Amino acid sequence: MTTDDTGYFEELASALRAAQVPEEQTAATVADLTAYLAETGTAPEEEFGPAAAFAAQLGAAAPAVTGPPGEAETWTWTADIYNDRRLLAVHGDHGWEVERLDALGRFVCRRTPRTALRWEYRREIVGGRREEVLGRLVPEGWEPCGEWFFYAYFKRPKAASAGPAALDTLPARPVRSWYIGVKGWTVSAGWLVAVVLILVAYYSRHVDFAIAFPVLLAGTFGMTYWVRRTVARSSDPAT
Repeated sequence: MTTDDTGYFEELASALRAAQVPEEQTAATVADLTAYLAETGTAPEEEFGPAAAFAAQLGAAAPAVTGPPGEAETWTWTADIYNDRRLLAVHGDHGWEVERLDALGRFVCRRTPRTALRWEYRREIVGGRREEVLGRLVPEGWEPCGEWFFYAYFKRPKAASAGPAALDTLPARPVRSWYIGVKGWTVSAGWLVAVVLILVAYYSRHVDFAIAFPVLLAGTFGMTYWVRRTVARSSDPAT
């Protein structure tokens, strides 16, 4: 950051404080805009206009949400691998920040009134290339927010790619927390059937387990390969 950039953001922060924007939101806004300019390589006044006028716009767009400042909402939800990215985009636009994935693979989210930001997410298949993925995404502002089997999820404030994106209002927390579609149920049923068939083959006296087990095992691996290929084709493209 150049000296001119530093002066611009100091002026912007002072103007936001004067407009009674909370200190936490002011700091977050300056950090997001700094990261955004680091990507674009443009000068702040060229990108946003005069600091005072820009601060007035941001101050006017500050979320008008009732409730005590700093009172955070939490929400935990889950989705199958065919719906997760779409739903992360929707809920990220509503200010929900994924803090982690729990042991059941659910997204544990947090949102703070008055200081909520829009978030964007991406999913990567990591496997044995975790360090390579981190090395590619972290410099672009992506932060790991959870892993599930061979999938890793990343987040960053949406301002990093789309410019300032203040929330005017916060939609109510969704009542629903379970998003499993037809494909998700189909895959789950396939796994269950495979397990049942293996157990039946093992305990049945009418089935040669030495023959049935390799066949069922091959089918299980085939289904695993198909699921992974399907998800890989829909994963976020390399940047």
